[in-house]
Amino acid sequence: MSDEPSTAMDEVMDPVTTVEQERDERTKVESWRLHILVEAGYPFPLAERVAQSAADLHEAVTLVAERGCRPELAADILV
Repeated sequence: MSDEPSTAMDEVMDPVTTVEQERDERTKVESWRLHILVEAGYPFPLAERVAQSAADLHEAVTLVAERGCRPELAADILV
């Protein structure tokens, strides 16, 4: 540790680090969404497409797991 007082520059995050952190967080969220969609019955490639989109995850699961909609049709509706 340094005894020097921190400056405003020290407290500003490096833009590259910020982008990497946001990318890592997005990857974690997409991975979790992918897992949920596969468990609900989506084939993996289709689950990837839905997971990477802004589709409502709850609705995606409800359409397939509870309402009996084919995953392909559900993806067409949602994405």
